Amino acid sequence: MLQLKPLDANLPIFQQLGVEASPVILVNIFNVAQSDIAGLLKAWEDDANWMKAQPGYISTQLHQGIGGSTVFMNYAVWESTAHFRAAFNHPDFKKALGHYPSSAVASPHLFTRLSVPNLCVGP
Repeated sequence: MLQLKPLDANLPIFQQLGVEASPVILVNIFNVAQSDIAGLLKAWEDDANWMKAQPGYISTQLHQGIGGSTVFMNYAVWESTAHFRAAFNHPDFKKALGHYPSSAVASPHLFTRLSVPNLCVGP
């Protein structure tokens, strides 16, 4: 079963799910044992394909730390917190968390884009 560890202990994902925002970006950091990388990738692929079919899903991209790192980062864009919340709380998604290797720890967190003049385009 996938273990969840807050990226921000002051505002974990379960509290963020109650904050209405649009669009939202999910950043999820995974740590896993070297021997469980294949299992993590398979479980993530299955979840990503399921999420892709959910209302409000826009895109996702998985990254791996370089140099043989066992740290992975998922970046997913959703139309709104409400859309992500519905998918995250769906019984099928919760059941799928059991398919992750026991060494896998995820730190999901929701973000919104900021506007910084001459650098970043905000919402």
